[in-house]
Amino acid sequence: MIKKIFKVSDMTCSNCAMKLESLEDVLDGVKEINASYHKLEMVVEYDESKLTEAEIITAVKKKGYTAILI
Repeated sequence: MIKKIFKVSDMTCSNCAMKLESLEDVLDGVKEINASYHKLEMVVEYDESKLTEAEIITAVKKKGYTAILI
C-alpha cells in the first residue's frame, strides 16, 4: 500500500469531499480516501499494483473535479 496526496480544485463544500471519498467504493485497490474541501486535498491510500495515479485522476475528473499529484 502507498499513500499519496492530491490537490483537488473545484471543491466547495463537505458534500464535494464526500463525493470524492465515495470513489473508494468503485476504484479497485483503494483502501481509504480522505478528502478535505478546506485544504482542497485528497489523501488516497491504495495498492499501486492494482491502481495508478492516472486512474485516480481520471476518476476524480469524472466526478467533476481536477486532481494533481502533490
